[in-house]
Amino acid sequence: MPPSSIDVTKAEIRREALARRDALAAGARSAAAHAVASRPFPIRVAPGTIVAGFSPMRSEINPCPLLRQLVGLGACLVLPVVVGRGHALFFRAWTFGEPLGSGVWGTREPLPDSPEVEPDILIVPLSAFDRTGHRIGYGAGYYDLTLARLRAAKTIIAVGLAFSAQEIAAVPSTPRDERLDLVLTEHEVIDCRGA
Repeated sequence: MPPSSIDVTKAEIRREALARRDALAAGARSAAAHAVASRPFPIRVAPGTIVAGFSPMRSEINPCPLLRQLVGLGACLVLPVVVGRGHALFFRAWTFGEPLGSGVWGTREPLPDSPEVEPDILIVPLSAFDRTGHRIGYGAGYYDLTLARLRAAKTIIAVGLAFSAQEIAAVPSTPRDERLDLVLTEHEVIDCRGA
């Protein structure tokens, strides 16, 4: 099936946003990750809250400082596991220091003997975002499928993690695109829930 005009537009936005992200110096990327973690997390994290992080790839903002902060508040961590294109992600328990295996697309994920756990909060990677909570990922729709599945079963909070350079005025969206509740950048917390 040929790509739709919205898919073509998203692909161009993705290329431009990733180019801006890739252009950030390593020191600036590291400082941004620590700036996000230095602020209070914008929602309450009770002990035992299950937080899904991600293992950063390429020039993505590193979620580890934030995840360490959340563990300090009593959160339990999980990381996503990719089954394959067209399938929602599932999550396995993980703690800092435990080994990670190589998954689909070279992602780092918990080993198969780690238990599957459903998260309460998802820290979501992205290519581009806007202030209404729409995001552009990498084009496979994993997080849209995952958020739709989880939201059908329980209340969850989706928190985008990005550099401010990845913000755009408006992300083109379709009914299958799931919105973020919040976006955290090195400069601010953007609450998208009222948008």
